[in-house]
Amino acid sequence: MIIFNINGKKIKDWKSFHSVFKKELNFPDYYGENMDAWIDCVDDLTDNTKEPIAIHINNGQLIKDNNPDILEAILECSAFVNYRKISNGDQPNLLVSLVF
Repeated sequence: MIIFNINGKKIKDWKSFHSVFKKELNFPDYYGENMDAWIDCVDDLTDNTKEPIAIHINNGQLIKDNNPDILEAILECSAFVNYRKISNGDQPNLLVSLVF
């Protein structure tokens, strides 16, 4: 399993969310900093490995309390990445864990 650790303390708003994920998940320079681009980059990341990918978010309570829309987007978009895999006959391989 490949684990990416995200520090929820660094996510204060949408700009910092995209900056943190771009850096930690090694998104390409052309990353569009919107949730459609996030889905595409995470989908590409999960396509390029046979191992499951885990996004582990520490301090998730801070995101939940201060930016619940960002937490909701992470969960919904991660679910969509897995849904696309299932729809294509593949196994879902994206996990999200939160430490509150």
